[in-house]
Amino acid sequence: MQPTVVNAPPLSRFEVYYGGDLAGFAQYLDHENQRIFFHTEIGAEFGGKGLASTLIRAALTATVESGLRVVPLCPFVKSFLDKHAEDEAFAASVDPVTESAVELVRAR
Repeated sequence: MQPTVVNAPPLSRFEVYYGGDLAGFAQYLDHENQRIFFHTEIGAEFGGKGLASTLIRAALTATVESGLRVVPLCPFVKSFLDKHAEDEAFAASVDPVTESAVELVRAR
């Protein structure tokens, strides 16, 4: 079974589907030229299938392709970027997490 990742802009999140079921999501907040990723969640019943990595890779790829910069407030997104530091497309499009980014997420 192949997972499918879609962007759901009305919900401000990317979603990953597995076997037709919503398996998880990565929430974001767009602000100016940045996409702030602040929460990623995969259902327990879908663990161990690599869906979180599939979801984050697709979300980051879509973000970079749309010309937005990535702010990895979510620990999983940050960890993914650290593990894939050799991926120049991602590395060149990452902005540091700032207090203003944290405040934007808190105020949403």
